[in-house]
Amino acid sequence: MGTPSFLDATLFAELAEKAAASPRGRVHHNFHQMDEPCHRMAIGLQPGTYIAPHRHLSADKAETLLVLKGSLGLLVFDEAGQLLTKRVLQAGGECPGVDLPAGVFHGLVILEADSVMFECKAGPYRPVGDGELADWAPREGDAEVAAYQAWMRAQFD
Repeated sequence: MGTPSFLDATLFAELAEKAAASPRGRVHHNFHQMDEPCHRMAIGLQPGTYIAPHRHLSADKAETLLVLKGSLGLLVFDEAGQLLTKRVLQAGGECPGVDLPAGVFHGLVILEADSVMFECKAGPYRPVGDGELADWAPREGDAEVAAYQAWMRAQFD
């Protein structure tokens, strides 16, 4: 039997520090083992991180996101990349989270430094596959990321 893991200020501070030091501006803290059927993680996020629009095509890959600290902007797109809806997800706010069905294109913008979200989805881990990254949005590392990320951010100004 394992011991409880707490989602507390100590963990949040550790995640914020590690995310700030990470070249990608984010860091995962897994509460699960990789072979478990339910993946649960806290993710520390900094405003510079790029979470490209993507979807999970497997019917069992719905995901739930809950903001524990700070705020994020959620963008939901159709197949062609048209923005369908946007929503601020804020810890302690009117809407702290979202449950995303499988197959829905979505991207995130980090609106507040040292944000932390909790994510839950079915395991096991599978890298994003064919058709899951939006072909109408730049990939992480592409030269166009800065301009696209600025557009994403502007949706919440």
